[in-house]
Amino acid sequence: MADLGQAVQHFLSRKRLAVAGVSRDGNLPANLIFRKLRDAGYEVFPVNPSASEVEGAPCFPDLASVPADLEGVVVATPPGAAEGVVRECVALGIPMVWMHRSIGSGSVSTAAVELCRREGVAVIPGACPMMYVQPVDLAHRCFRWVLGGMGKLPEPEGFRGRE
Repeated sequence: MADLGQAVQHFLSRKRLAVAGVSRDGNLPANLIFRKLRDAGYEVFPVNPSASEVEGAPCFPDLASVPADLEGVVVATPPGAAEGVVRECVALGIPMVWMHRSIGSGSVSTAAVELCRREGVAVIPGACPMMYVQPVDLAHRCFRWVLGGMGKLPEPEGFRGRE
């Protein structure tokens, strides 16, 4: 099984990603992640069933509406919505999911992680992509260091053989 560093590297080596959970309110973690990925050169698609535009980009109501073959999805929704996003990933053959978590439960759902495991979707169940997408700001570098020191960084699943 891949360690977190290998899983993150594998996930971030993909260039066509979606961020589920973006909002018209640009201060949510999903929006910050969307901007970070976009600014880092990723082809990234915002997903929210209640918005037609986010951060100046067309927003899609669901993953099936995205006009591209997605290579991964960052889930930054409430935990109760994460399983539905994973079900969409399974139906569309999207191979990787990263469930955002900073403080608290974030978007991680036990049911969603179990669904990934059963369906062969590689999953990073926690942490924040902003702790890894270059350039990493000081706050996120510190956050990664603290979480690592406390043993609170997630263990990815399903990245075996994908490194």
